Amino acid sequence: MSFIAQMDPGAFYRAHSTDIDAAVARVLASGWYILGKEVAAFERDFAAVIGAPHGIGVANGTDALVLALRGLGIQPGDKVAAVSHTAVATVAAIELAGGVPVLIDIEEASYTLDPAALEAAFEAHPTIKAVVAVHLYGQAADLQTIEPIVRKHGAWLIEDCAQCHGAMLDGRTLGSIGDAAAFSFYPTKNLGALGDGGFVCTTDATVAERVRSLREYGWKSRYVSDIAGMNSRLDELQAAILSARLPHLAAENQRRRDIAAAYNHGLAGTGLGLPSVRPGVTHVYHQYVVRHPDRDALQGRLKAEGVGSNIHYPVPVHLQPAYRDRITIGPAGLARTEAAGRTVLSLPMYPQLDDASVARVIETVRAVV
Repeated sequence: MSFIAQMDPGAFYRAHSTDIDAAVARVLASGWYILGKEVAAFERDFAAVIGAPHGIGVANGTDALVLALRGLGIQPGDKVAAVSHTAVATVAAIELAGGVPVLIDIEEASYTLDPAALEAAFEAHPTIKAVVAVHLYGQAADLQTIEPIVRKHGAWLIEDCAQCHGAMLDGRTLGSIGDAAAFSFYPTKNLGALGDGGFVCTTDATVAERVRSLREYGWKSRYVSDIAGMNSRLDELQAAILSARLPHLAAENQRRRDIAAAYNHGLAGTGLGLPSVRPGVTHVYHQYVVRHPDRDALQGRLKAEGVGSNIHYPVPVHLQPAYRDRITIGPAGLARTEAAGRTVLSLPMYPQLDDASVARVIETVRAVV
């Protein structure tokens, strides 16, 4: 019996190799490989999908967060609130931009930033200049509550959209709500490149101009740096590949929702903690995450039966060796964050997962729980 992988980043290429091969060949034949027509076209088209007037392609998702923070004017020493239950890139980016992370607890049901804990953090740290709201697993953070808190305190709101390409909240596409948003196109993402890539969206033309300059050494005219920037450019090959993938994003997100619906139905009554969907959210299920008190044993039993899984994320950022005992923690503590790290498990989830494999995952999980 074949092994069912938790994620198969090569599945899209195999399904659409003709289109992707043609896109790659077009770039190779063009003789132009950095910041050309392919990047410009993808920037226009992806920003239109998100509903943002400005979009800037960059080298990866971490750089996208760094550039969003710097584009908004975050200065060395400025405090930036975020969560600890996230990819370490979120916190790494804050520090790379010169910011000082203040880590906030999550809601138990959604795994996203808890608005009450954020309000408490502002009361304890009134100089917080920005909040990074992470839309985790394809689920929206509670921006209906978070945004008014951020505005009340005069801070910037940045959406970390690395896991929510195409997700919506109250009819608005995530990435179009905050002052800026950062996307990753890592190969496993809902919209993934065949290498690294990232994107910054913003509604502010001045911020967009600054990010465009910052991504290429602070240039406005070539070879002259008006500000101190960096080298973070989405290359033509990845832009062309992403353009080939973009028309399939909506259908692939729907397939993810269909798989999630099958899991929800098939795993009901097992005692597993199943995903929730916030009211008004169109979830895109970057991951299908369940909870179990003996998660590690469950993962081992699934593997023995030929079903892959993963843990997103096993060690909260504040407990990792590089950050432990030196990161500021909000006054509400991080109890729910630490509990999630001990109990979450991601089941197989990607659009090319067929119905027979989905049924086998359900049958296996029911048998071993």
